[in-house]
Amino acid sequence: MTTPVYQNFINGQFLANQSGETFALKNPATDEVIYHVEVADGFIQNAAIKSAKQGFVIWSAMTPIERSRILLKAVTLLRARNDELAKIEVLDTGKPWQEAECVDVQTGADVIEYFAGLAPAQVGQQQMAGEDFYYTRKEPLGICAGIGAWNYPLQIACWKSGPALAAGNALIFKPSEETPLSAIKLAEIFTEAGLPAGVFNVVQGAAAVGQWLTQSPDIEKISFTGEVGTGKKVVASAASSLKAVTMELGGKSPLLVFDDADVSQAVSAAMLGNFYTQGEICTNCTRIYVHKNVYQQFIDELKTRTEQNIIPGDPLDPKVNFGALISKNHQDLVMRYIEIGIAEGATLLTGGKALNPASAPNGYFVAPTVFIDCSDDMTIVKEEIFGPVMSVLVFDDEDDVIRRANDTHVGLAAGVFTQDIKRAHRVIHQLQAGICWINSYGNSPAEMPVGGYKQSGIGRENGIETLDHYTQTKSIYVGMSNIESPF
Repeated sequence: MTTPVYQNFINGQFLANQSGETFALKNPATDEVIYHVEVADGFIQNAAIKSAKQGFVIWSAMTPIERSRILLKAVTLLRARNDELAKIEVLDTGKPWQEAECVDVQTGADVIEYFAGLAPAQVGQQQMAGEDFYYTRKEPLGICAGIGAWNYPLQIACWKSGPALAAGNALIFKPSEETPLSAIKLAEIFTEAGLPAGVFNVVQGAAAVGQWLTQSPDIEKISFTGEVGTGKKVVASAASSLKAVTMELGGKSPLLVFDDADVSQAVSAAMLGNFYTQGEICTNCTRIYVHKNVYQQFIDELKTRTEQNIIPGDPLDPKVNFGALISKNHQDLVMRYIEIGIAEGATLLTGGKALNPASAPNGYFVAPTVFIDCSDDMTIVKEEIFGPVMSVLVFDDEDDVIRRANDTHVGLAAGVFTQDIKRAHRVIHQLQAGICWINSYGNSPAEMPVGGYKQSGIGRENGIETLDHYTQTKSIYVGMSNIESPF
């Protein structure tokens, strides 16, 4: 049976490349090729820039209210096609249907809706300067580029397109080569909603296409989601033309469980923050620091629930709550980290092996894995694994655990579980992370800005302040009096 071949989406329609180069996409749960995608060659790249320039002229001249109406139409279409789009995410990523059906599309639509509402709210300022005065305008940057990750393909495309388009920019979006289809579907939806041709273009490919975006002098801003090492390369490349950058990178986030915490709730947070989306979430709390007084209770309940409540298998099965990793290479990488953890002396509480569920025997599964007897200097505690691998550590002193939690070059997220309101705020204010939770973990509404400290990122996504990252301020001084001149 022939698999479909998808082209790049340029100027409101599909456009064939000239090189003929394609790449194959596999379903992570079956190891089967499900479609092919054409690579954005030089012809496509030039067409994308030309298209975005033309689209920007039209889009930026429209009133914010007009832009808002079109974006809201896209939101309606996204929500109406929730199940169709969720199935694409399941087939591309290997994540369970029960997640994608209620999270991926809906949260993406929420963000576009949020920024559509903010589009008309961008205002400048006016200030007197003696008899004269000046005023400011918020103007779009021009052509922006978004580079997405493979764990939440559609959501990330929405997170980047929502503010960029609401501010009046054109956007060229490159999804991960592991999960390229949902961005194309988003482009079709934007077009159907009335977005002018060229305002949202989708280019496909791997690192070479991303490097072109970061180096192109026609692009004013790059927004990148991915791992720290790649993010550093993107920043270095963007510096060649002094592009603005937003970086949402990786983490090795701590969760602190104090002795007065609701232990069952803390276990729920730890499982959510390690096993949801098979552990492939950058904010995951992969370092769990548990107070010695509740440590045994915590690990006993954690072991029981991990072994009894997690159901791996065919991700399209609504009963399955644990899916396949993105690729065979990534499965191998996660298994190597597990071997390193064992070799360095951590104790395997549960998991630690690859899985072959009966309903998806050829998928790239790794069992939910928990290590105890961990120390802060172990590789599994220091490095981001991006898989279902949790490290549990013990503490008994507040100041000491804060120091240990902060002893990392990344600072994306952190969480605290305690019933003491003073301690909760005192501790969270000292944790060096950009996204923090108290007695919760992982929630990220459109209204809340997200981003990292240290090497976990630059700038923020979502929230009101994100619009400032997609606009530039123009100051206009108005002379109302005669010019005093010595000449």
